[in-house]
Amino acid sequence: MLAEAIERKLVDCDELILYDADTAKAEHLKSALKFPATVVNSLDEMLHRKPKVIVEAASQQAAKDYIGRIVAKKIELIVLSSGALLDSDVDLSRVHVPSGAIGGLDALSSAALAGIDEVMLTSRKNPRAFDMNNKEPKVMYEGSAEEAARLFPREMNVAATLALTVKPAKVRVQVISDPAVQRNTHEVQVKWRFGEMLLRFANEPHPENPRTSALAAWSTIRLLQELLEE
Repeated sequence: MLAEAIERKLVDCDELILYDADTAKAEHLKSALKFPATVVNSLDEMLHRKPKVIVEAASQQAAKDYIGRIVAKKIELIVLSSGALLDSDVDLSRVHVPSGAIGGLDALSSAALAGIDEVMLTSRKNPRAFDMNNKEPKVMYEGSAEEAARLFPREMNVAATLALTVKPAKVRVQVISDPAVQRNTHEVQVKWRFGEMLLRFANEPHPENPRTSALAAWSTIRLLQELLEE
C-alpha cells in the first residue's frame, strides 16, 4: 500500500529503494511499479545510497537489529514494529512511530504530562487474524502492553504504540478473538488527573494482511508525507 501511494504521487519522492531479506519479494514489487525503484541486497547498500527516510515494515527483531545503524547515519526512520522500541536504549530522536490502528495519541500524550491513573486497551479481531476458527469469543491474552506486543508481534503493535505514548503510565491489555467482528476493533479507556477518555476504532483489516488494519498503512503514508516535506 505504501508503494502504491508513492506510485499515485500521494508521497513526493524521487526514488524508492527496496530491501527485503527475500530479494525475490523486492524484485516482484519493483516489477509491479512504474515508479523508479531500485532493489538493494543489504542494509549497508541502502545506507550507502543516503535515503532521507527509511520505513521499517519487517519485524520487531529486524527493527532492533537495524535501528542503531540507521539513526547513526542521521536518517529519519519510521518504525511500524513499534514493540521493538519498548526496551530500546538507542537515541530515538530520529525514530518516528505512526499512530497505526488508533488515533487520539495527541490527547493521550497531553494527559500523560498531567498524570494518567489507568489505561485499558481492549482489542477484538476476527479469528482469522490469529489463524484460529473459534465459534465463540475467546480471550487470547490479558496483561501488560509490553507482553502483548511480545506475544503478538504482528497483531498488537497498537499496544506498543499506546504504551510508548502514555509512558510512564502502564497499559493493561485484553486481546479477544471474536468471530462476531469483521473489523479490527480497539477500545481505549483512560482515567487521568482531570477526567476520562473513551476512544473506539473499528478498522477494516488490511486487504493483504488481516492481522493489521488498513488505517495502520495510511497513517504511515501520512507520516512519510510529513517527513519528506520538511
